[in-house]
Amino acid sequence: MSVATRILRKLAQNNRLANRRLGAACLQLGPGEFEAVRTSFFPSLRATLNHILTVDWFYVDALEGGTLGPAAWDPEEPFDAVAPLVAAQAAVDERLLAFVAGLTEARLAAETRVHRTDRIQVERTDDLLLHLFMHQTHHRGQVHAMLSGTSVPPPQLDEFITGGIGDREARIADLAALGWSEAGLMR
Repeated sequence: MSVATRILRKLAQNNRLANRRLGAACLQLGPGEFEAVRTSFFPSLRATLNHILTVDWFYVDALEGGTLGPAAWDPEEPFDAVAPLVAAQAAVDERLLAFVAGLTEARLAAETRVHRTDRIQVERTDDLLLHLFMHQTHHRGQVHAMLSGTSVPPPQLDEFITGGIGDREARIADLAALGWSEAGLMR
């Protein structure tokens, strides 16, 4: 495995783990907290998490060679409830993990066609993946901040990449729930 494919695999794993933790936190929200108006780029936890999901659908489909395009965000907020949104996010996260697991150096440098409303955007696959991971991190940070104003404390989101003792212990339950091993995460 090349350094580049290893880094992207770890970013995809981090993405899955972070989304799992945010989803678990949101499943604990009290009545009205998920859809409550808050200060952020999108006006609620529901709107922000739906945005993360639909943009993931858009880009993962393109990476897989699909033509879904802007239909990915029709409707803009496909889920009103937390549980089905969390399940849909987990499913697209698993698709991204599978895609990244199959990457080669040639595929990283190859073009990915992104179907926009009025054109087909052509990007290098590695650039598109980095953009997607940045997008996810950006909006997860907003969800994290919004959770601070709810009855549920925001979860730790950045203890997955390194193998330090504190990091390892913080992710034991997550790895078990996902069927992952510490050795697989660190390879």
